[in-house]
This record gives sequence, C-alpha cells and structure tokens, in this order.
Amino acid sequence: MPNKELSPACIDIREDDLRDISPEVLETLLRDHTTGNNIFWATHDYEALGSAYDYHSQILPELITGENGMVIRPRVLKSKAEQTDRAKDMAEVFTPSWVCNAQNNLVDEAWFGRKDVFNVENTTDHTWQSNPDKIEFPDGKTWKDYVRATRMEMTCGEAPYLVSRYDATTGEPIPLQERIGLLDRKLRVISENTETSGDWLDWAQIAYMHTYGFEWQGDNLLLAREALLWTFIEYYQAKFGKAPLVKSINYIAYIISWNLWQMDGLKGVVPDSCRDGVKEKIMTLFGEEKQIVHCPGCQQEDIRRHNGTYCLIRDWANDKKKIRFIDLMK
Repeated sequence: MPNKELSPACIDIREDDLRDISPEVLETLLRDHTTGNNIFWATHDYEALGSAYDYHSQILPELITGENGMVIRPRVLKSKAEQTDRAKDMAEVFTPSWVCNAQNNLVDEAWFGRKDVFNVENTTDHTWQSNPDKIEFPDGKTWKDYVRATRMEMTCGEAPYLVSRYDATTGEPIPLQERIGLLDRKLRVISENTETSGDWLDWAQIAYMHTYGFEWQGDNLLLAREALLWTFIEYYQAKFGKAPLVKSINYIAYIISWNLWQMDGLKGVVPDSCRDGVKEKIMTLFGEEKQIVHCPGCQQEDIRRHNGTYCLIRDWANDKKKIRFIDLMK
C-alpha cells in the first residue's frame, strides 16, 4: 500500500515509497524488456556520484533508494544550472500543462467530432475549466472505444501529455478533477462508466495497454513510468476510497514497463547501441591500416539498417507478441 505520508500534492514520487509498496514494483519499473537488463542512465548528469552512475550504467534500485533517495528528481526540482545543461546537451524542454491540454483537446476534438469535450480553455490566462458532467459519446462510438484508442507521446520526458499530476514547468500540483493527460482522460471515462473494482481494473489495464511513450534519458523514463503508476493508484483511490491491491499495482507496473521504453527515436534502437567495428586490416602505401566498418543505418540515415539493438514492444491485442517498434512504421 502506498506510503500514507505521500500526499497528492507531492510531485516527487520517492523510489522508497514504491519499494515500500513492493520491491517488485520498483524492479519492474526499472526493467528494459529489449535488453533484458535495467534501463540505463543515458546522461552524464550523475557521473560525479561514482562509476555506478556512468552514462552506460544500469539504474539499480540501491542507487536511487535509501541514502540515495534524492538522486532522481523531476526537472522542475533540479537546479537552474542542471536544467540549462540538459537543455543544451539533450534539447530537453518541457511543455506547460496548458499547451499539453490544448493539443490533447485537438486530439479529442478529432475523435469526438466536437470541441470542449473534457474542458473549456481560457486562452487569456492559460487556464481551463473541466467539464463537470459525464462525458457523452458520439453516435457509433462508445466509452470502450475511447479507452481502446491508441495514444503515444514521443520523446516523452516525464510524460506530461499522458498524465498531468503537476505542471512540468512550474511544479504546481494539478487536482485529479482538473487533469488533462491523455491517460487521465481515459481513467476518468472508466471511473464514470464502471461500478465494481473488478470492472474498473479490467478497463484500466486496457487503457494502459493502449497508451505508449518512449524516451532517451533513463532518469526521465523512470519519472514517466512512476507518474503513470501513481496516477493509476490515485484514480483508483478516488473511485473506491482505498488503495488497489499490490498485485494490481504490480501488473500495471508491468504494462507500463513495456509501453514506456528507452529508445533513440530517430533510429528505433536502444540509445547508443549502434556500433562501428574493425572488419579487417589492409595494406596501404603507409603500412597496415584498420578498415573500419560503420553502422550502415547511421551512414545512410536508414532506420531499417542500423546494427544497434532494435527496441521491442508488446502487442497486447495479438497474443501479447513481442514486435520491433519500427515494424509498426509504414
């Protein structure tokens, strides 16, 4: 059960709190199903803490819990210098909630065929007013169709388009009834259309199976995964007045660990997994030289010819088969 001391207003989900729910939860959220290892740091920001925090090192539970429990924090809680460095090094720029809301509203406007389904925007002061009524669905579409609709956030960072526990640029917490994420909207619809815990959980699992995102940096990916998991707990508590069972939390964490993954979005491979190699030694006028063979995908900018490790996702609707993400691209 979640730590009672963690209030909804606390934007920083502590890894110790996740471990207190169940050690398996944190281990699952750190898993990389493509490599069989844990996700890795993929940033130089933590290297001063020791070799275990090197760019290519895996993120292990003991590195981010206990006395290391404050190592990973949301961007808004980092120093201004850290934020600036990450913006320069990785073009990391987070989006205000009002922009996420406006763009998510466009997605829903196209799906529903009408505007202002979940909220009405105030463009003057960048706020919004949530629709207090039960969401109505257009002819030929049902709430179940909406929950099954696939949504994905590319280069997701802390996943502000999927779940909106807080404004990623200000750190201001967002109350549950005012949240605007794509997954928030699905969970709201589920809560409005189910009565029993069993039905709610079944449809929540379907919602998570149809919600995707990928990210390069391991710390951001973990923050995104944590946010999706904690959002599940918060919506369940709001609906039923108690925390979900640990086995339910574990299963949602498992779905999240597949659906939010670590990837170089331009190549479709695990970040920095493309490699150059020595094919053979050749004789030149200047003596013996090595013939370097470069990754053909990188050389030709061909996403299907990289020699790196192509990222796998799970096709939940097709016998849960493992497929390469790039094979979904036309």
